[in-house]
Amino acid sequence: MQIELFSDVVCPWCYIGKRRLDMALAGAAGQDVEVVWRPFQLYPQLPTQGVDRDVFTKARFGDSANAGDIYRRVVAEAETVGLSLDFGAQKKMPNTLLAHRLMGWAEGSGYQHELADALFRSYFQLGLDVGDSTVLAAAAAAVGLDGEAAAAFLASGDGVAEVQAQLDRGHELGITGVPHFLLAGKFAIPGAQTPEVMGQLISRAKERFAPAV
Repeated sequence: MQIELFSDVVCPWCYIGKRRLDMALAGAAGQDVEVVWRPFQLYPQLPTQGVDRDVFTKARFGDSANAGDIYRRVVAEAETVGLSLDFGAQKKMPNTLLAHRLMGWAEGSGYQHELADALFRSYFQLGLDVGDSTVLAAAAAAVGLDGEAAAAFLASGDGVAEVQAQLDRGHELGITGVPHFLLAGKFAIPGAQTPEVMGQLISRAKERFAPAV
């Protein structure tokens, strides 16, 4: 059964959701499951080069906004699944179109799921600019993909139409927030559910929708 995971690389709940999904798939629910990542942009209006993180935070939450205070709850939730998020390390809020193009390029390679983890780690733990093609190509190489081929792909105009088609599909499906999991193209799980709930819902979807072998 295929699980489509709609996500944005700058979404902390998506990072948590991936970790919880991995925990669920480590059990019986993970048998005969394929995870495919789909794009969603939380901030599609951002310029191609991104914006300063402090400027973005103040524009969104007010002049007195402090990232540490704003994200205290999500940091605590991340720690429950062994993730350490460092919002203070982030210097830029990137436009994520390039990252989504890279993820689309990696589909079918066997490395897409690992690449998602590398991009989350780059942004939320290392504070790297995941809107920068050099950072993205390095992440691709780190998980076993061809970094030079990734850089060449990102330098081209390839993949833009495919990403836009998936973004449009997400809107047509009524997806307004991420993470969002679509099981067998029919059964939706919104939000970063606990591994236990996720495992139960995946098993139920497999029984109901997965084709008999």
